[in-house]
Amino acid sequence: MRFKAVIFDLDGVICHTDQYHYQAWKQIADQENVFFDEQVNNRLRGVSRMESLEIILEQADRPYTEEEKSVLAETKNEIYKKLLKNMTRADLTEEVKGVLDNIKNSGIKVAIGSSSRNTKLILSRIGLADYFHTVSDGTNIQRSKPDPEVFLKAAEALKLAPEECLVVEDAQAGIIAAHRGGFHSAGIGEASKFHLTEYPLSCMGDLLNVFE
Repeated sequence: MRFKAVIFDLDGVICHTDQYHYQAWKQIADQENVFFDEQVNNRLRGVSRMESLEIILEQADRPYTEEEKSVLAETKNEIYKKLLKNMTRADLTEEVKGVLDNIKNSGIKVAIGSSSRNTKLILSRIGLADYFHTVSDGTNIQRSKPDPEVFLKAAEALKLAPEECLVVEDAQAGIIAAHRGGFHSAGIGEASKFHLTEYPLSCMGDLLNVFE
C-alpha cells in the first residue's frame, strides 16, 4: 500500500525516554510514600501526565485534591525536564535516522503524534527540531491516547485523510487510538504483539518493508 504520510509516536519509537519518566515518577512516588515499580510504570505508557498520576495514586493511602494533583504533576514535569538535559543526538540511533531519511526522501511526509508536552524539547535535544512536516503533541490536544485526537490533528495539518497515513506506535493505547481514528498502524515493542496492529515490527528497519 502506498501511504502518503507516516505519523510516529515519539517515546519508545523515535527515541527512548522511559528511563527519565520512570526516574521522575519514582521521585514523586517516594516523596508521597506511594508504591511504584516497573509494573505500575508500564501502565503509564502512551497516556497523559495527569492520567499517569491518577494511576500512581491508586496506590496511595489517602485521597488527593485536584490542587495537590496539579502540583505533583507539575513537579514531576520539572524533574523530567531536568533529566531530559542529559539527552543528546546520540539518543537518536543510526537505524532510526536512516529509516526516517529513507521515508522522507521517497516523498512520503513524516509527522509526530505524541501525547507528551515536552515533544519539541526532546526533538531539539536529539537534533530533529525542524525535521518533521508537522508535530502534533500534548500542547495542541484535549484528549490523550487512546483517543485519536493527536493523530487526527497531525493528519489535518498534513491535509490528508486518516486512511492515507500510517501510525507507528510502541504502546497499545496508541494502536487503539490509530484504529479508532481510521489510521493504519505499525507496532514495535509491546505494540508488535497487539491484535489490532496491522504491521508488526521487530525493529525500526522493518518499517521500510511496508513500503516495498
